[in-house]
Amino acid sequence: MEGHGIVVIGLSHHTAPIALREQVAFANGVIEPALRELVTLPGVQEGVIVSTCNRVEVVAYGGDAAAASDAIPEFLGRVHGCGTRELRQALYVHEGREAVRHLFRVAASLDSMVVGEPQILGQLKDQYAVAASLGTSGRVLHRCFHKSFSVAKRVRSETGIAEKAVSVGSAAVELAGGIFERFADKTALLVGAGTMGEVTARQLLARGTGSLLVANRTYARALDVARELGGLPVPFERLARYLPLADLVIGAAAAGPDFLLRRGQVEDAMRERRHRPMFIIDLAVPRAIEPAVQELDGVYVYDIDDLDGVIAENQGARATEALRAEAIVDAEVDAFWRWLEGLDVVPTIVAIRDKVEAIRQRELARHLAALGPVDARQREAIERLTRAIVNKILHAPLTALRGHQAAPGESFYVEAARALFQLGEDAPDAALAAVPVPGDDDEDA
Repeated sequence: MEGHGIVVIGLSHHTAPIALREQVAFANGVIEPALRELVTLPGVQEGVIVSTCNRVEVVAYGGDAAAASDAIPEFLGRVHGCGTRELRQALYVHEGREAVRHLFRVAASLDSMVVGEPQILGQLKDQYAVAASLGTSGRVLHRCFHKSFSVAKRVRSETGIAEKAVSVGSAAVELAGGIFERFADKTALLVGAGTMGEVTARQLLARGTGSLLVANRTYARALDVARELGGLPVPFERLARYLPLADLVIGAAAAGPDFLLRRGQVEDAMRERRHRPMFIIDLAVPRAIEPAVQELDGVYVYDIDDLDGVIAENQGARATEALRAEAIVDAEVDAFWRWLEGLDVVPTIVAIRDKVEAIRQRELARHLAALGPVDARQREAIERLTRAIVNKILHAPLTALRGHQAAPGESFYVEAARALFQLGEDAPDAALAAVPVPGDDDEDA
């Protein structure tokens, strides 16, 4: 294990089916108390939770990565009330450089179901902002996450990975194309007017879908999206009443404690529709549509894992761009790791001494040249004098740095010393803080 205690522990569409991912997903209102508990765990001083439809990950930093790696799976199981044995089988653990590399790959969408998709970056920014507002992220994760945002921007601007990406929306439409030969006489019902739902609705409209209904928990948002897409807003509490009109249903709203559409509601709608086929794509995690709905005749239900096969066919076209993106990620991991290693006390003390000694020797040479010839005894006296001055000036700050060496994860004094003495390639944190969170990249939000 490497000495710096960054860990990423989680599961994703690569390691866990949707049934398990929805068990450990963090819904709104749950993530805040979980973050506060996270930073009380052994070995965890900073923490961020990332929870999307395809992944749940805990990113943590502290002085003891091994203790954090032991505590976090128990924490996930306890928070969600699920057995840790099944959970541990699906979890991956990345430590040290591999943890940083994983986060950078996630931000750059290299680990996404749809490589090159832009939504993950906006989701990371949103969830980092929650941790930052609660104070559970500190100097190291602040730097690590903001660096991941800049890596994502660099990958998008320097490779063609985003230009060739198939979207979740287009994959969903392709699935729908297997059910319906034409879309012009079809009505789509969008349930949940977030980014992914809106993208999918746009794809359906681009395919020629005849009309669109938009339902959202916040009616004002439904109104805005319906106006933008030329659809009709629907009151969320009257969703079941409008369901019989829908040939295509896009479930893109988090279900919360209960499903948004249950078998009985869809059964009633199908009866009213005289059993004309209904296509339902459930993009939410936890799922918004009760799985038993797929047992109904004439109802074709797909969830986000069903998109995997459609998307896989598109992966080959982006393989070359992905390789270029991986090279960018590797270079940025190296740069971040040099910064992180610079937070160690000993290299910082050595760097301060080297810098001050170089100044002493330069000034000594300049002034000896101005003095003219001096004998060996005089030169030795001047050497001793200047060394003594340097040692006395450095004694107090270097003693303070050594005093904080015993506090794992304490980086304030080291960072302050490196900034004051202008050591290495550090960029001031203020510069990173200037990178807005979230939504600074309109193209990514």
